[in-house]
Amino acid sequence: MQPTFRRSPLALAILGLLENGPMHPYGIQRLIKQWGKDQVVNVGQRTSLYRMIVRLEDAGLIAAGDTERDERYPERTTYHLTEPGREASRQWLAEIVATPRNEFPEFPAALSFVMLLTPQAATGLLEERRDHLAQRITELEADLASEYEGAPVPRVALIETEYQRAITEAEVRWIEALLDDLRTGSLTWQAALRPSQAGTDQAGTDQTGTDQAMA
Repeated sequence: MQPTFRRSPLALAILGLLENGPMHPYGIQRLIKQWGKDQVVNVGQRTSLYRMIVRLEDAGLIAAGDTERDERYPERTTYHLTEPGREASRQWLAEIVATPRNEFPEFPAALSFVMLLTPQAATGLLEERRDHLAQRITELEADLASEYEGAPVPRVALIETEYQRAITEAEVRWIEALLDDLRTGSLTWQAALRPSQAGTDQAGTDQTGTDQAMA
């Protein structure tokens, strides 16, 4: 394995699916969606999948095999997992499962600048987010109760959905508590004070103090 290869959810998914045997890219994308893994692995663009397959092949983690030829479809090259690829997937799993990582999601970044809004505007937007999350919980509950070929899906195949539900429920509880603080006024602020402006104001104050001291 190339030491500079950067793991990703998509790379891990490809290696994991190839554990079951050789597959072509279309089959990999179809299985990711069929098994609901597209909720945690981004395969919306097939070009991204093909680029990742090229990178994995260049790194020696997968290898090209036979090419399927059918008049109804374009040629499809199958890929199989190499031993370095199997070792890499086990190493990635161990590291990801055991070690939390700051993944820089958007929502906390937006919260860090919420003071640019009025408390009233923030309240309305948080209520809207809470409602979206409530709908998401309903969808996750339906996924957890899903069946495949008339039989319940094994729990081990849905534990990432359990995790998503738990995280979403926790976020709803946190937003509800924050909304209570906003409604009672225990949390409030003066809107539209830009961080850069605040820094400029502080710098101006510091400079004034310096000038007075020098005088």
